[in-house]
Amino acid sequence: MTTVLLVDDHPVVRSGLRAVLDGNGSVLDDDADAVQVVGEAATGEEAITLACHLRPDVVLCDLRLGHGIDGIRTTRALRGLDPAPAVLILTTFDRDAEILGAIEAGAAGYLLKDVDPAVIVDGIRRAAAGDMVLAPDLAARVLKGMRSPLPRLTEREVEVLRLLARGSTNKEIARALFVTEATVKSHLAHIFTKLDVDSRSRAIHVAQETGLI
Repeated sequence: MTTVLLVDDHPVVRSGLRAVLDGNGSVLDDDADAVQVVGEAATGEEAITLACHLRPDVVLCDLRLGHGIDGIRTTRALRGLDPAPAVLILTTFDRDAEILGAIEAGAAGYLLKDVDPAVIVDGIRRAAAGDMVLAPDLAARVLKGMRSPLPRLTEREVEVLRLLARGSTNKEIARALFVTEATVKSHLAHIFTKLDVDSRSRAIHVAQETGLI
């Protein structure tokens, strides 16, 4: 039997997944290994706590979890546990930076929520067995991303970019981050260099297109 912890900030999604997994015999052959949901979490923090107590074989985790840590940071924390569960990302987001980020954080696979229920069940079983679970097109994109890695921004540079995307001025960014305007300008210079852009609008566009923000 493969035990699973569901992590999604939407109760209706968790209920739907539980229904699919509890009835997995109807979407897989009769001799398939059973899959049992042992718990549900709405946040990354809750997922880590439950995983410590429940010790699931697989954590089925969304990428965006509302308030608190996101799916990538949750994955990294879960993979640091002993014993560490396999983490399978199930989400609606398919940008290259998010896929690559999840895999680099230790995820066993990455599936989109529009896949057939049988694919989710099979993915859980494969993740528990130690296999990598990726659709062929996603696997090709991960390989391409590893060959041509995306720019690495610091956490502070990402914070600056997010504020920039909200329309904040340098002065407003400085006030929000409790730094000087000169420091903000320095961060922007580094961001422009890493993203190979020459304007604020272009930096925002590239960051959004690549999933950096």
